[in-house]
Amino acid sequence: MQSLNFTPFPFLSTPRFQLRPLALTDTEDVFILRSDPRVNQFLDRPVATTTADARQFIEMIQDGIANNKWIYWVITSKDNDQLIGTIGLWHIVPELEEAEVGYELLADYFGKGVMLEVMPEVIRYARQQLQVKRIAALPAVGNERSIKLLERNHFTVDDALRARLEKEDDLINMLVYSLIMP
Repeated sequence: MQSLNFTPFPFLSTPRFQLRPLALTDTEDVFILRSDPRVNQFLDRPVATTTADARQFIEMIQDGIANNKWIYWVITSKDNDQLIGTIGLWHIVPELEEAEVGYELLADYFGKGVMLEVMPEVIRYARQQLQVKRIAALPAVGNERSIKLLERNHFTVDDALRARLEKEDDLINMLVYSLIMP
């Protein structure tokens, strides 16, 4: 696996979308994203209650990228720089050549093929630039859209990874999927 270095920031794009860094100018959109019950329905995290919560989250993300802990993109339309969702690679473990993908969309963009288009580009980045051998994903039980997205991108249920992760985290109501790179 390559050593982690996210400077310069890796901008990505697909036919319809741009993936760019998170900025403080995204505070209001991050607040909307992280406070919407439809978005948070399947996510195990504190709900943002103020824009200060969103700003604190942005600063944490920016610090993690600056320190090469994770990579996190804002998804925007090519026609408009406004945040419509996010996707990132977390829990990157160079010695195991693996990372975990996480993603979310504003509710207005559910079911519009955004993640279906963006996910393969993030997988390509993880494989080619980070040289990971496994990408994990932990969708909540019942999150059928997320499960379908993962399966369409060739992720499969990974019981061995689940057994390993359960030693570190409580995975009640979570499924464990992974994509093993050839």
